[in-house]
Amino acid sequence: MDEKLHREMWTSWASLLRSYAAAHGLNSPQHAVVEVSEERITVRHGLKWISFTSAAYKSSDGSTVPFSLTENGTAVVDGLEDEMDLAAERLAREIIAA
Repeated sequence: MDEKLHREMWTSWASLLRSYAAAHGLNSPQHAVVEVSEERITVRHGLKWISFTSAAYKSSDGSTVPFSLTENGTAVVDGLEDEMDLAAERLAREIIAA
């Protein structure tokens, strides 16, 4: 993927995670925090976290899962391709509701 396009997709992914984490945290006594850099996006909620790089994401439960963004606006999580917004919503829900 072209570097400029990757940067745009990365920024969009961070924005989606931030929005869905905020929405799922509305009824929670804690708010999720999303930290963004060029190499990593980390979502923290209490003691739980997920941290994304362009090739995988790690979580506080010790797992590492293959992850990538595509030129078509999809996210590939553990080999399953889905629209970025649907994948971000699912992952934000999992970290906050779990």
